[in-house]
Order: sequence, then structure tokens, then C-alpha cells
Amino acid sequence: MPEPQTITAAAIQFNVTQGDLDANLSYVRAALQRVTEQGANLAVLPEMWSTGFAYKTLNELAQRTEGVVAELCELSAQHKLVIVGSQPEPADDGRVYNTIHVVDNGQVVARYRKLHLFSLLGEDKAFKGGDSWCLAETSIGKVGVIICYDLRFPELSRRLALEGARVICVPAQWPKPRQEHWRTLLRARAIENQLYVVSCNACGQIGKLDFFGMSMVIDPKGEVLADGGEAVCEISATLDWQAMDAWRAQIPCFSDRRPELY
Repeated sequence: MPEPQTITAAAIQFNVTQGDLDANLSYVRAALQRVTEQGANLAVLPEMWSTGFAYKTLNELAQRTEGVVAELCELSAQHKLVIVGSQPEPADDGRVYNTIHVVDNGQVVARYRKLHLFSLLGEDKAFKGGDSWCLAETSIGKVGVIICYDLRFPELSRRLALEGARVICVPAQWPKPRQEHWRTLLRARAIENQLYVVSCNACGQIGKLDFFGMSMVIDPKGEVLADGGEAVCEISATLDWQAMDAWRAQIPCFSDRRPELY
């Protein structure tokens, strides 16, 4: 089936309840219904949206992820949504992966395990890093996915763009005081790769950290089409693939590249 020429992308920004999978899942069920009623084709959730970084019970909570993914598949089929968000997934060494299951039309169509672990907060101790990038073939087109800290490594987003990504989704739990880094890096990834970026950050106090939200939809020119601010909310905006292609034709960065020199 050919990809649509325009889609509506939504980000579901909320205060993740650390360690309470049932409460988070209940919130997301209702939020997915709301964004569907607003016409969304793509819904992005925060990083570790189902559990938060509940390190003391993370392994136990990770055992429930398979069931949560099964419910996301049902919700995806019901609402005709592509759903992107990360959860803990058991690894083979006693740690867990921070994993995105890209769900489309009732099925898991791709899986991505966070590559870059944020050692400043000890992620490398509790989590195992993934070993491959991920570009999902979906009903809305090619969707690239990265997670939070991955945003600081431009090579990953460039690889996704070169492989044909139309949009890069960025689930995150990005805390204060690094708001300007977040905004600048998101816009940079959109501008340099001439594609759409849909980011979804957590908001509010989670454990000892304060999250500022600022989930955004950004176009290939770097214009912010929607910004969630700091409060719990859902945001959405239209992504226009023809407009994206026209912009790439106007400033042909990809054909002007000289990668053999760098």
C-alpha cells in the first residue's frame, strides 16, 4: 500500500509514575483514544513510559513488557495508529534493554534497543546497550527511531536519513536544566537531515529528577510546528511528505555531500 502524502503525528507528554506500570498503561490507553479522535496516524510516547527508571524493580517490571506490547498491538489495530515508545525488556545478562517496539496495524514491525547509555546517571550499569540502528517500514512511510541520549550522536540520525527515514521519533526522559540542549539538538537533527522529528519527553517530578516536557514536532526546515511546554498534554501536527521532498530538492544537501573526504 502506498504511503499517504500527509499524516498527523502526536506526542503524548505525561508525568510517568515510576514503578507503577498499571497506572501508566491506564493513562496511555485514554491518551491514545484522545489523539485518535484528533486524527493522529502516529503516536509517540516518552522513554520508559510504562515503568520509569525504577531501578530497584526494573528486572521484575521488564517481565511484564511482553504483555504490554500485546495490548499496544490491540490498541494500534483499534485506533489505526503507529505507536512508538520505549519500555524495559529483559536482556540475557541480568540487565535490561531500553527497547522501542514500533507497533503498526496490530503488529510489532520493528524493535530498537537504545544504543547510547547515559553513564552520568548509571544507565550503563542497569541496562545493556543495543547493537543496531532501526528503520521501521510502516503504513505511514519509513520511520526512524532513537531514544533520548541517542540525540547527542548525530551519526545515528544521519544513517537513518540516508536509509530513507521520513521522520525520526525520539522518546525521552530528558531532565532539567538541559532544556536548550534538547531544543537545539532536535532542531539540528531535523535541519541537517531535512526530515521531520517528533519528540516526546516526560514532564514533572519523577524520582529525584525534574522533567521539563517540551515535546515537539519539527519540520525539515527546523520550524517547531508544535511544542508541549512543561505541562501534561498531547500535541499534534501535520507532516507533509511532498513538502519535505520539495525542500530537499530546493537545497540538495544529500547529493552535495562528499563523504569520501570525511
